[in-house]
Amino acid sequence: MHLIVVTNQQLYLAIGIPILFNAASIGLVLALISSKFAAVDAKFDAVYARLDAIDKRFDDMRDLWRAELHRVEEVLDARLKHLESR
Repeated sequence: MHLIVVTNQQLYLAIGIPILFNAASIGLVLALISSKFAAVDAKFDAVYARLDAIDKRFDDMRDLWRAELHRVEEVLDARLKHLESR
């Protein structure tokens, strides 16, 4: 039976290189996942920005309708006062 003699340096390399390779691989996978999440987050931000723009347009339309209805109310009020004075 032959004994294989391994020096400390060879043992450290045999253990260390796979650990470093695994750490690098996990780091790359985590970076990839992080970039994917960042892309999805950016898409959601764009959607929310569009929704905010739509909300602003609805608010503007509501303000316009209120102004127009106020004007109609004033005209009707003036006509009713005119009819009442007759």
